[in-house]
Amino acid sequence: NLFVTVRDKNKRIVPNLTKDDFKVFEDNQEQKIAFFSKEVTLPITLGLLLDTSGSEQNMLYAIQDAGSRFMNRVLRKGDEAMVLSFDTDVDLLSDFTEDRAQLDRAIHRSRINAPMGGGMINPGPLPTGNIVGTALYDAIYLACNDKLATEAGRKAIVIVTDAQDEGSKVRLEEAIEAAQRTDTVIHILLVADPRYGGNGGVAKKLAEETGGRVVSVSSQKKLEQAFDEISEELRSQYTVGYYPTDTAKDGRFRKVKVEMANRDFKALTRKGYYAPRS
Repeated sequence: NLFVTVRDKNKRIVPNLTKDDFKVFEDNQEQKIAFFSKEVTLPITLGLLLDTSGSEQNMLYAIQDAGSRFMNRVLRKGDEAMVLSFDTDVDLLSDFTEDRAQLDRAIHRSRINAPMGGGMINPGPLPTGNIVGTALYDAIYLACNDKLATEAGRKAIVIVTDAQDEGSKVRLEEAIEAAQRTDTVIHILLVADPRYGGNGGVAKKLAEETGGRVVSVSSQKKLEQAFDEISEELRSQYTVGYYPTDTAKDGRFRKVKVEMANRDFKALTRKGYYAPRS
């Protein structure tokens, strides 16, 4: 199953396409599309990850307000969301819930560089307690492996961060693999304080490899707009499904590409998936 967003050359979302508008390739072999639909109602399981390291000090209140409005706008009946914050620790501020008030309280409980106490995600093999800096990759890994792995349907993480990672126990590649293995799309709102800078390259890689987007945010006004763009993205997808011609259960990573019949249109979807092991 691929969740695909299609945009025209002016970056506008393209509605009302049919199966014939799409071509799917796996490892350069064209695949027969077995099912197709326009997804506006399929439930979303969403993780909102807030960077609470010192570099986000000046934007935190704007991030909290815009984040609350985003949750109210994007979540529909049947959707669930959780809220995490990360700096030197990864803290679970709210587990999956449909309760908007609970999510709102969780977002407003986030604090710069302040461990919440008692709410830390079970780090498994990751000793998160002694990280120095910002544990971005660890937060993604834990969100995917510990929380989203058991969820079904459409899964997305929206991260508000400058994409600077300092001190994570896992590498960037491991964070991306965790997202790919759990079919999770990563969207990033790149909020960078000019004094600290941001890592656009890391943000781009995380989003591109999983089928998400990066929206750069330079002001509080742009933050609201960025959340709106991601909200539209999550609500304007096509599902394109196929049975792979390569039936080997070898656990290998398979590259996937979606092409459009209209060359002016661009399809946004994940770059591939891991085959199951027999």
